[in-house]
Amino acid sequence: MLTLAFDCSSKTASVAVLRDGMIVYDIVLDTGRNHSEVLLPGINQACQESGCKISEIDLFACAIGPGSFTGLRIGVSTLKGLMIAQGKPAVGVSSLAALALNAGRTEKTICSVMDAGRGQVYTARYRMNQDGALIQTGEEKALSPDRIKQGDDENVVYVGDGAVRYADEIRKKSGKNVLIDLENPHIHASSVGILALKKLSQGDVLDLNRFTPIYLRSVDVQTPKTTAS
Repeated sequence: MLTLAFDCSSKTASVAVLRDGMIVYDIVLDTGRNHSEVLLPGINQACQESGCKISEIDLFACAIGPGSFTGLRIGVSTLKGLMIAQGKPAVGVSSLAALALNAGRTEKTICSVMDAGRGQVYTARYRMNQDGALIQTGEEKALSPDRIKQGDDENVVYVGDGAVRYADEIRKKSGKNVLIDLENPHIHASSVGILALKKLSQGDVLDLNRFTPIYLRSVDVQTPKTTAS
C-alpha cells in the first residue's frame, strides 16, 4: 500500500511516501518560498524518487491544522484536488500530533509547541502507550508561551519551532525535568503518513465535501477588509 503524505501548516513544507507503513521518501522543504510554489513540485519529486506514479497512490494524507492559515489552505486545496482527480481515500492529521512524533519512543509527556505568530503558540500534550501509539492528553490550544506550565515532578519533552523560539520562557515556567528538542523542530510528512495509516485502520477518513482545516484562532479565518479606491 502506497501513502503520499504532506504538510504545509508551518513555515516549512514536507512531503513523504510510505510503502506498507515503511518510509520510502521524506523531505522537509525549507526554501523560504510560498508553499504553493513548492508543494506540487515536491509531490512530483517524491513520486519520482520513490519509483511510483501519482495514480498508484492508495492513500493521501495531509496535516490539516492547526497552523498557518495560508499554508493550511494550500494543503487542503491540494488534498481535495488529489481526491477528486484520483478517487482515492484521504486522511487528515493534526499538525501537533505529527510534530509530537519527533520525540521518538519515550515515556515522557510530549508537549508539541508550534510558533503561531503574534506572540502565541499552538500546543497540545501527548503520551505514548506501551505499543508506542500516541495518546492526546490535553486539548489543542492557542496561547501565550508564558502560559505553558509543567509540574515539578512531571517529565516533559518539548518539540517544535515554537519550543525553540520560546525556549527561555518555557524553562522559566517549567519544572526541573524539562527537555527542549532544539535539533528537530519541523513537522515531517512521514509522521503525517504514519498517523494517517492508524486512522485509516479505524475507518477515520475524510469526507471530500465536508472537511475543513482546523483553526484555533478565529482571526486566522477572517477575510481581510478592503477599502474602496
